[in-house]
Amino acid sequence: LSSSSGLTHESHRKDVEQVYLRCSEGSIEWMYPTGALIVNLRPNISPASYKHLTVCIKPFKDSAGANIYLEKTGELKLLVRDGDRSPSRVYCFGYDQGGLFVEATPQQDISRKITGFQYELMSKGIAADLHTASAPCRPCSDTEVLLAVCTSDFVIRGSIQNVTNEAEEQESIIHVGVNKLYRQKSKVFQLTGESGNWRGQIKTLLECGVKPGDGDFLFTGRMHFGEARLGCAPRFKDFQRMYKEAKDKGLNPCEIGPD
Repeated sequence: LSSSSGLTHESHRKDVEQVYLRCSEGSIEWMYPTGALIVNLRPNISPASYKHLTVCIKPFKDSAGANIYLEKTGELKLLVRDGDRSPSRVYCFGYDQGGLFVEATPQQDISRKITGFQYELMSKGIAADLHTASAPCRPCSDTEVLLAVCTSDFVIRGSIQNVTNEAEEQESIIHVGVNKLYRQKSKVFQLTGESGNWRGQIKTLLECGVKPGDGDFLFTGRMHFGEARLGCAPRFKDFQRMYKEAKDKGLNPCEIGPD
């Protein structure tokens, strides 16, 4: 977490402050914004790898007081307008497209404003998985499913207990009962005290029209801003078939017990 306050710059309202961030994920919080912040993302990797990176930012729900721009060689492109209340909106761009320039907007009372956002750096391949703009709800092919099993942040066998639709955020929350946990990067799926069963939530786009249904699925996906986002999710019996076919041909990209 990087935090800054504009009150210390009250006598120089046009000050521009530089912030350097070394972590691959984190958040910026700018209290009482005045002037501007230049946010320099400098992850601890080889500069040669920068061109393979995607940057995503997610403004805080109550973020206010500044516009956020993408800046490159002095040219500004507006990313997030002050007062934009698009819940859960994520903005992504290539690392080589520029840096972040956060400029305070004129305010009568700056003490009531806090500008903030979460950020994540990831490889362009992973970002493409999360934002498949062309067909975000398209079923995965056999090859895509088998690759997802190897590369996803979580892989579970489970059933859909319920689906909660959030129209304002244009998202659906899938409440999953876990029958087998193959892998999870973060503790999204946990034992519940009452029943002793593993449970968790996975988010996906509302437009995909996910509904509760019978039977088991193989849920795969990635962590994004602390939330589990759905990737490939075939019916488990279909996964067993494709896994066995690939194994018989020696074409499995990785080993996982299908049962």
